Amino acid sequence: MLPTAPLFGAIPGGPEMIVILLVLVLLFGANKIPKLARSTGQAMGEFKKGREEIEDELEEMQGDDEDADTDFVETEMGSNSNNNNS
Repeated sequence: MLPTAPLFGAIPGGPEMIVILLVLVLLFGANKIPKLARSTGQAMGEFKKGREEIEDELEEMQGDDEDADTDFVETEMGSNSNNNNS
């Protein structure tokens, strides 16, 4: 079995997270971090909504294809039985 590696490398632990938070505070300032988090959350919500809409459309398209296939088969079966009776 092949060893698997994490997609983004190792997940930062306690000390690394503190350093990351300090860098964020230095870059953006303490006042802008909540705004940044809020806008990131809103963007993630919009992305999720868009993804769900696309998934719904794909499911509808698959349902339409299955209905069309069933109608085609029923039509063909009906025409074949009519040909056999003649």
